[in-house]
Amino acid sequence: MPTDTTASPGQQAEASPGQQAGKSGRKKGRKARLIVLVLVLALIGGLAYGGYWTVSTVRASFPQTSGTVTLQGLSGNVDVKRDGHGIPQIYASSDEDLFMAQGYVQAQDRFYEMDVRRHMTAGRLSEMFGESQVDNDEFLRTLGWHRIAEEEYDKKLSPATKKYLQAYAKGVNAYLEGKEGDQISLEYAALGFENDYKPGEWTPVDSVAWLKAMAWDLRGNMQDEIDRALMTSRLGPKQIADLYPEYPYGRNKPVIQEGRYNELTGAYEQGGATGNGTGTANGTGTGTAGSGTGTATEAGTGTGTGTAGSALESQLTGLQEVMRDLPTAVGINGDGIGSNSWVVSGDHTITGEPLLANDPHLSASLPSVWYQMGLHCRRVSAECQYDVTGYTFAGMPGVIIGHNQNIAWGLTNSGVDVTDLYLEKITGDGYQYDGKVVPFTTREETIQVAGGEPQKIVVRETNNGPLLSDRSEELVKTGKKASVDSAAPDRGDGYGVALRWTALDPGRTMESVFAINRAKDWDDFREAATLFEVPSQNLVYADTKGHIGYTLPGKIPTRAEKHDGSVPAPGWDGDYRWTGWIDQDALPFELDPERGYIVTANQAVVGKDYPYTLTTDWGYGARSRRITDLIQSKIKDGGKISTDDMRQMQLDNSSSIAKLLVPDLLKIDTRDPEVREAQKLLEGWDYTQDADSAAAAYFNAVWRNILKLAFGHKLPKELRVEGQCLWVDPVNTTGPADEADKVRECGQRAADQAQPDGGDRWFEVVRKLKDDQDSDWWTTPKKGTRPGAGNRDELFKRAMIDARWELTAKLGKDIDTWSWGRLHRLFLKNQTLGTEGPGFLQYMLNRGPWKLGGGEATVNATGWNAAGGYEVVWVPSMRMVVNLGDLDKSRWINLTGASGHAYSAHYVDQTDKWAKGELLEWSYSEKAVEESRSDTLLLKP
Repeated sequence: MPTDTTASPGQQAEASPGQQAGKSGRKKGRKARLIVLVLVLALIGGLAYGGYWTVSTVRASFPQTSGTVTLQGLSGNVDVKRDGHGIPQIYASSDEDLFMAQGYVQAQDRFYEMDVRRHMTAGRLSEMFGESQVDNDEFLRTLGWHRIAEEEYDKKLSPATKKYLQAYAKGVNAYLEGKEGDQISLEYAALGFENDYKPGEWTPVDSVAWLKAMAWDLRGNMQDEIDRALMTSRLGPKQIADLYPEYPYGRNKPVIQEGRYNELTGAYEQGGATGNGTGTANGTGTGTAGSGTGTATEAGTGTGTGTAGSALESQLTGLQEVMRDLPTAVGINGDGIGSNSWVVSGDHTITGEPLLANDPHLSASLPSVWYQMGLHCRRVSAECQYDVTGYTFAGMPGVIIGHNQNIAWGLTNSGVDVTDLYLEKITGDGYQYDGKVVPFTTREETIQVAGGEPQKIVVRETNNGPLLSDRSEELVKTGKKASVDSAAPDRGDGYGVALRWTALDPGRTMESVFAINRAKDWDDFREAATLFEVPSQNLVYADTKGHIGYTLPGKIPTRAEKHDGSVPAPGWDGDYRWTGWIDQDALPFELDPERGYIVTANQAVVGKDYPYTLTTDWGYGARSRRITDLIQSKIKDGGKISTDDMRQMQLDNSSSIAKLLVPDLLKIDTRDPEVREAQKLLEGWDYTQDADSAAAAYFNAVWRNILKLAFGHKLPKELRVEGQCLWVDPVNTTGPADEADKVRECGQRAADQAQPDGGDRWFEVVRKLKDDQDSDWWTTPKKGTRPGAGNRDELFKRAMIDARWELTAKLGKDIDTWSWGRLHRLFLKNQTLGTEGPGFLQYMLNRGPWKLGGGEATVNATGWNAAGGYEVVWVPSMRMVVNLGDLDKSRWINLTGASGHAYSAHYVDQTDKWAKGELLEWSYSEKAVEESRSDTLLLKP
């Protein structure tokens, strides 16, 4: 039983990336609940009971950071040293003590966040937040993350890893023991008043399940798969191919440039350049599973796959609706979610040793998804094997990104395609497969609802995975009524959509985390990485012996020749099932390349000669090209790179799409003096998107309007912003319809996920079309007295006019007051009780805004969605630079702070520095940690 012998208010805890966006049909009940919460929090704020409530309720949950605490289960003393930002460094003499202390400390700072996360991964949000979360829980139970995590824990993990997870859980529960909710976090005071919710004990499986949520948000091209299929309702194969252009291998190099696949041995080998050229990224298809508009590998030819086109379209539209409010774990899955990571060898650095940089791009959350800490064995030995520091997730033992005494590593999302959607033909209690009816595998799930009655659902699974479409009554009805073409099976009892996904198979990623943390060299690291099965990530590497490297791990499927994963497939045809897995020895890697650096920024990993399809949807390489150019400019003529040079590269705001388009925009003859005034901002502009730049504000407004006019108005409603309505030609017309025949269609997608989002895929779309003045994409109809556009320059002129008046409305008529930062703002929102509802509640929990520079597909990737507006959607969620020559001279920063407690000094104490591009000192050695120490807490057995 923990005993507090000294009560120091010191630091605090981090609130939750919680996840509380309910379905529209339940919003009325949720708003009523929030009104109740306002009354509760008003009491907490002292409106009824005086200042006592403010002090007692808020401070009650602040963690003890100095003095002594007794924890039953420790085998020896543990020291927890925190610096001035509340970042903990833990010192222990055994592995289990180290991870038990990690659980205790993370719970001190962020248990509410941890609690919400585990309820999300288990599909139990309704237990905390009531009826508003039932739809989300139904979908999450259908995916079955927690159930798969239980299988992993029981069948896949080693005894040592289980001991670590058990020790971590023991530490969390030691913190919880004897505490009421309001002693844990402010949010529990509100939840407890409403529904008597009390947090339960932490389990090892709760930690493992979090990896599933992370994998879901980084799952690859599932959204592109849906989008391509939905586009067929309005666009033909050639048009869809225009919007998914070839990867520019000749301009933007893949990650691997000095390796090759050996067809004789079936292994990837160092040496020999990969193929480049200008081919497709393993094929980007436009044929849906039944549209009959082309195969998945050659747009515009072939016969399709013979499924019901209207069935697929209606099912995917419904699936999109079901998924839209699903809580995110680490970020929005889309073109902007990626990351930068690069490593430079000692041949090109001032220290003569490698430098490694990493900044993952994820949704902005409060608190940050990352938690900084160090885990140190007082003496590294067989009994205590860890001396590691970096970024982890609250709720998980170990370190995800960082360094130990020998190596450093960083992660970026590989984008590898590990998900496929299948249209299933339902017949009675089964589904059709290769001419036979196969019974569903079923299970019943019971959802407990705070303030309501338990609800039961039945989950049905095919041999391609769970039937996601069962989670919507509308989808079920639609599937039963869907029309079919002559090549598809009889309608029977309708159609459904199933998901095949690697994360729904038990895996060993948790095992990999500890193995990487212990790794001493490249061989250890590569072996550990093979266990990092889901999500597949780009791993960059450096060590204190001067080596740099890259490896792509992951459980990556192989598919039959006719199916490349770019579009949904017919589940009843066995030729479309996965055929196996790419052997780990065949996956690409690179060690100590001659060029002396490795860049990963979500571009293609390999050239066209690689024999396996990793994905059809790489990022298009705008960031990787810029990072490469910055490195090359520094090292040419023998120049050397410093730690601060790496930091400044992370902050690079240069816009490659501006560099491409501004020369053409400056040639446009604008007669309107006020539009000409705005156009002059672009003269002499260096394409840098600083927060105070008026030119950046105007260019990005022009870019947004180009996308809207050329592409946005021509996309189907399922891809456009919710509530934005257009008069369009009926779907089946062969030419422009008369005005009287047009129909009004309103967009259906959330503003931060709509298209065209303006990411580097759209950079490439416009680059390919730019020199074709008369492309149909540049034509727009006349609207009232407003003229249409008949070619590119007319559309650019229209966009410049629209941008001028849009910014006049938003920023004022005086362009001297314009700035990019006034448009491009970051708001940090508590991801549960701060996302919706009355202003008083949001005021308590949320922070911001911050005016930011950077932008979409720039190195400083403060992403925004051009379809939805200018506000920041995703960010560099942390930044780090590791100096392998002197680890104490490494630098790091987090988006928010160590704490999740809303009134802690460390709630957002790193955000101002993060916004300015500053990095904190990153103490690693015991001497440096001691010099930066502000508090020490002794944990005693």
